Formats: sequence, C-alpha cells, structure tokens
Amino acid sequence: MSSTRTALRRVGLSTALAAATVLTAAGIASAHVTIHPDGYAKGATDGALTFRVPDESDTASTTKVQVFLPTDHPLLGVLVSPHDGWTAKVTDTKLKTPVKTDDGTITDAVSEITWTGGKIGPGQYEDFDVAFGQLPEDTAQLVFKALQTYSDGKIVRWIEEAGSGDEEPENPAPVLKLTAATTTSATASKTSAVAAGASKASASDSTARGLGVAGLVVGVLGLAAGAFAVVRGRRTQ
Repeated sequence: MSSTRTALRRVGLSTALAAATVLTAAGIASAHVTIHPDGYAKGATDGALTFRVPDESDTASTTKVQVFLPTDHPLLGVLVSPHDGWTAKVTDTKLKTPVKTDDGTITDAVSEITWTGGKIGPGQYEDFDVAFGQLPEDTAQLVFKALQTYSDGKIVRWIEEAGSGDEEPENPAPVLKLTAATTTSATASKTSAVAAGASKASASDSTARGLGVAGLVVGVLGLAAGAFAVVRGRRTQ
C-alpha cells in the first residue's frame, strides 16, 4: 500500500511540474509588445493608445523602446504622455501624400517615438501612452513596428506581420484594428424610447381630448333632458 501511494504521488508531482512548465512557456511566448485598446473606429478623434512593453530577459533590463508609426495611413495630432524616468524623442516625416482636413492640409506626421533613460527590469513591464487627434479612415488596420533594446545589447524586433489565416509569428508587431463607425445601440435605443414616448404622449393627448368632448356632449344632453322634464311637469300640473 505504501509503495502504491508513493508511486501515485510521484506521478502526480511529475504531472503538475509538466503542466507548470507548459503554462510558463505559454506565458513567456505570449509576453510581447502589445497595443491597447486593440481596436478603434475609423476616423476616431481625440483618443489614446497604450504600448505595453514587457521585459522577457532573466538577467537584462529594457533600456530603449522604439515605436514606428505608419506614414502611408498617418495618425494626426500625435502627442506623447510624460513617463517618469523616461525621455521621449518624437520624429516627424514628410508625407508622400498630404492629408486634407477641415483645418487645412497636413504635410508632416509623426513616424517614430523613441523612449530612453528608463529601465524595465526582468519580469516587469511598462506602459507608454500616446494620444492622437484623428485616425485614418481609409484602412482596416494599422501596424506599429517596434524595437526593444536590452542592457546587454540584445535587440528584439517586433516587426513581423501575420498573413490572413496564418498563426501568430514569433515576434509580432502590434496591430490596431479599425472598424466602420456605426451608431451605438445605446443611442439607437434612446432615439427609439424618445419616439415611443412622443407617440404615447400624442395618443394620450388625443384620448383626453376625445373624453373631454364626449363629457361635454353628455353634459349638454343631461341639461336638455332636465329642462324637458321641468317643462313637462308644469304642463301636467
């Protein structure tokens, strides 16, 4: 009995260790540079994006982060949020195709943001925030390639793009999905509720008017009947 229990315990321990190894490996594999939120409406205005950068090294710290913004479908009005311990350098690029807006024609846009001076320790992460004035309307997604430099000189290039139906690459670039702007269900429900309320109010008003007229008619008939009864009574006397 004792040997049987020992064997079962060994099997259980081995299974638990194997499961832990698989989960740890999965966690490491999924720890890449990501963008949050991962979706916005086309042409969205006055929003913000967060680039989350995890440190995957066991011994080295992340000392430099570079994010490259697309210029074929540029983001307009880009602003970088201050980040404690880090210095941001913003690089503008002349656009091949200027963008026409209500405020005029835009000929330059931000193409690169580089953060230096800070440190992301092993097993830690940092969020880097970027605000925008307007997103493009003529594309379904935006790809933000990124470079992550470690204190030991290693550079991880988050620049790979997955094709349609392909599995996620080893070093995927952050991707922002852009969807068609539609009226929200909340707005639609509110509009329907207002319309229903107006219709109900109109119906109630019509009903009240009808009852008022009917009451007036009944009252007139009642007075006429009373007068007729008085006259008839006098004649009888």
